[in-house]
Amino acid sequence: MTTGLRLKHVADVDAGQSPPSPEVVPFDGEGMPFLQGNAEFGSQYPTAVHRCDSAPRIADAGALLVSVRAPVGAVNIADQRYGIGRGLAAVRPRAIHARYAYWLLLSSAGWLNSIATGSTFTAISGGDLGDVSVPVTIEREQRAIADYLDRETAQIDAFIVKNEELITLLTEGRRAAIDDAFERLDARPTRLKYCASIQTGVTLGGDGEPTDPEWPYLRVANVQVGRVDLDELKTIRIPESRARRSMLSEGDVLMTEGGDRDKLGRGALWSGEVEPMLHQNHVFAVKVRPTLDARFLMRWLDASPSRRYFETTAVQTTNLASTNKTLVGNLPLPFCSVEAQFKLVVQLDQQLGKLDHAVDTVERCIELARERRAALISAAVTGKIDVGVAA
Repeated sequence: MTTGLRLKHVADVDAGQSPPSPEVVPFDGEGMPFLQGNAEFGSQYPTAVHRCDSAPRIADAGALLVSVRAPVGAVNIADQRYGIGRGLAAVRPRAIHARYAYWLLLSSAGWLNSIATGSTFTAISGGDLGDVSVPVTIEREQRAIADYLDRETAQIDAFIVKNEELITLLTEGRRAAIDDAFERLDARPTRLKYCASIQTGVTLGGDGEPTDPEWPYLRVANVQVGRVDLDELKTIRIPESRARRSMLSEGDVLMTEGGDRDKLGRGALWSGEVEPMLHQNHVFAVKVRPTLDARFLMRWLDASPSRRYFETTAVQTTNLASTNKTLVGNLPLPFCSVEAQFKLVVQLDQQLGKLDHAVDTVERCIELARERRAALISAAVTGKIDVGVAA
């Protein structure tokens, strides 16, 4: 028999609290490890990078750590005592089997996200978490459900890990194919600025004048590795004379100015799907000259020499790396005839097409496995699956 209760009836729920910033220092293996939020969550247990010996909120070993700020609903287990900041809450099972509570909270992530509020980031309160409605069965059934999910999800997780390893191998094969093609190319060295012009984008600021034309523009979020994502476009109001200085043309190679260090300088080809289209100042538009094929440049940006160049010249801030117009212009580039460039592009298109298709297939398998995992957890904790409870 299953009865509906709220989490606060079967567990203690304590919201985290952040101490003054000067009291939070890098963790050196001594003192009280402190978790600011879910960024320090691992697959099951967290790894603290800070400490705070005067943390006002403590999660004891065995407590369930739940993220109450985006992404809401992530769950880890405290493998030792931690101080916890306001991005987390500690759930201490009281009248519920601890492992069952872990799986139950994981299954509640979707609902928690649906009640989260906020504009800059979404969040819930400790009270919201305590009010979660949970199905509670007798302890023998709770243990059986937990054992079942431990066993079944371990198999799914192993499947996911194997497929992620396969993606790594395919990605390495892709890079090797690109590098091999360029290593065999008969070319002399030059720099990108001698074969293309680099256009900077429009700087955002304010809402613009109501009488100015409204223009769609590409943000960093729109420029993905090897493709342009047009699912969400923003607009800006500026005079036409200003807009034309940042207008895209079909065949432009888009490159992001900032982001993760290993992705800096990767590009996407603009195919003119939306006209007219502007680009933000954090996105460069590389306009190739007749001596340079845009697709050739795209492939070169994925080659190891280009990756090393952007990684070694990047300007690193606290969270992001960045480049600039001068550094992009000085990118080393192999120079050869347009015919040789076209031949290399055709060769790589054939090779990489098969590899990219294989990666897409494996990624879809991983996505389906994760969906299966989430559905399995939900079905088990709600009693929709017979887990074989012993009499």
